[in-house]
Amino acid sequence: MKNKIKQLSWMLLLLLLVAACNPQEMDDYALEGMTTITSDQISFTQTPSAESDNVITFTNTSQVDGLHTLVWDLGNGSSARSNAVTAAYPFAGEYTVTLTIYTPDGSSAAKSVVVTIAEDDYSLVDTPVYRNLTGGAGDADGKTWVLDQYNNYAAEVSAATGFNIKGHMGLGPQGSYSQEWWGAGPNEKSVWSLYAMKFTFIQNGVQLLIETQGEGYGRKASAASVGGFNVSSVDGDDATFPYDGGAYNFSIDEGGEFPTLTLSGNAFMGYYCGTQTYEIIYQTEEVMALRVNNTVESQDWVFVYCLEELNISEPPLVKEPKAIPLTENFEGDSFLSFVQEDMGTVSGVVDNPLPLPINTSEKVYRYWKSGGFYSNLSFTAPDYKFDLTTQNKVRVKVFIPSFNDYTTEYAVAGDWITNKKLLPQLAVKLQNSEMGGNAWQTQTEIVKANLEMNRWLELEFDFSGVADRTDYDKIVIQFGGEGHAGAGFFFFDDFIFDE
Repeated sequence: MKNKIKQLSWMLLLLLLVAACNPQEMDDYALEGMTTITSDQISFTQTPSAESDNVITFTNTSQVDGLHTLVWDLGNGSSARSNAVTAAYPFAGEYTVTLTIYTPDGSSAAKSVVVTIAEDDYSLVDTPVYRNLTGGAGDADGKTWVLDQYNNYAAEVSAATGFNIKGHMGLGPQGSYSQEWWGAGPNEKSVWSLYAMKFTFIQNGVQLLIETQGEGYGRKASAASVGGFNVSSVDGDDATFPYDGGAYNFSIDEGGEFPTLTLSGNAFMGYYCGTQTYEIIYQTEEVMALRVNNTVESQDWVFVYCLEELNISEPPLVKEPKAIPLTENFEGDSFLSFVQEDMGTVSGVVDNPLPLPINTSEKVYRYWKSGGFYSNLSFTAPDYKFDLTTQNKVRVKVFIPSFNDYTTEYAVAGDWITNKKLLPQLAVKLQNSEMGGNAWQTQTEIVKANLEMNRWLELEFDFSGVADRTDYDKIVIQFGGEGHAGAGFFFFDDFIFDE
């Protein structure tokens, strides 16, 4: 509407100027003398280019006097406003091209022509996205992708995108583009034939060839109801069903923030989450990450893939049990390599909030339990397992502030979480880091609950009861309880893992 008003204002000014110069010509351009435009007045030609019959130039040949505006709808998702426009149609089919002409008196008319494209011309989709995915129009065999089974490239994707990507598959809150809730560890799904699935993309014919070992996997909530798969077994939220793969087609829409990959039929990229549409959030010639918006369960799933030939495991590191005492008082310049998970930037070494007995040291560690469900701090032995026969006590000094909110009930990770409140407690866990996201399944956890507040306490966690375990190499420190979104500050100091 604003454009039409501006055009009409400009037209009136032009008429005044013309009238001032030549009163006779005023009658020829008077608004009262204008006739309403009709579709019979609209015409245009179409001329294929010398290089390809799928590239066509449309030229306006309409007989319209006076000022007017052209608007083309080229039938391929694009539009234009010039007198002559060129459009590309990579794929065979029928496309409706429409030219609409608007005049200053507010009238408009349109003419449409159906353009038939007889054959595909895949050189017209030779964009970087297509080339990275398929190898380009000149690669007849295409490129074969598999899940990044050993997490060789998850860190690369996370660093490049800024999203929380932990493994080759995982999930997080809807719209987060992350694996905040869980990311698969290396080879974690080896009990399935998931890692045998291959996805070959070929540009000519926009073909997708999927190879399987006869089984498919996906979400219990959508595999049958949305995907139409015949579910044969269910384990938790995972469903298994017969799936032989096959030959499909794909398309790519590069119009959004991320290119969108859509697969035909019932094709899916290894683990079905209720849709055949994926956002390509990261892509090189060798690595690709896809985000799925699981609307059925209000989740984001992110999958990381690499070329088949790059999916190689590193030689396994054999960790022998060793008794190496660990201590940390946070007073020096170098510290134990504690790793924060979902704790935020306010965690770290700070001044002692209450330098009184039993802890008068200057520096302590401020632990911020964020709104994330599983905030924690951990240490993993780099090249050995813990020898718990002689080294099985964790000692630490803690300060539990009373100013935290311990009464409000917060959102929880799922129905299995019975406690919804921030708790004045500390849990210490021993885990096997090689199990990745499933390390909790075989962990040993000791909890010191209902701790006294506003004074320093010295706690001991005695793991001598599992001295026969030889698989532990990771210590997890977790204040406030897990599985809920309650946030709060805690302090600890003088960490010791020794006899």
